Amino acid sequence: MFENKLVAIINKDLEVGVAMNALAHMSLGFGAKLGKEQLLLVDYKDANGNIYPDISQMPYIILSGKSGEIKKAARQAKEQSIMHNIFTDKMTGGTYLEQLENSAKSLEDDIIFYGVVLFGSYEKVNLITKRCSLYKR
Repeated sequence: MFENKLVAIINKDLEVGVAMNALAHMSLGFGAKLGKEQLLLVDYKDANGNIYPDISQMPYIILSGKSGEIKKAARQAKEQSIMHNIFTDKMTGGTYLEQLENSAKSLEDDIIFYGVVLFGSYEKVNLITKRCSLYKR
């Protein structure tokens, strides 16, 4: 068993393409923050010698929830010092500069949470995510 757990909670009300975009953005930023060692990235190799680099040894569980549940999970992660990354509706549409501006002038209550990625001890992450279901489409 692994010491830490890696989980994403994706907003169940999103279209699949929007959900995957949010997951990709969060994962990219999160991977940069955590680094290869903590994510336990290894290279896989097939019988032909082809290398499939930087695949995590640990499972990456994708769950679903509503915006409010995701917001609550992010808040709990922050309170418990669990590493996390968030993606919201203010991070879509227009240019990235417009997205930054939209985010800066939005109150948290007016933001729709598209997803959160959590990385921390199994016990702590399980407590936060215990009410979430596996993501299905």
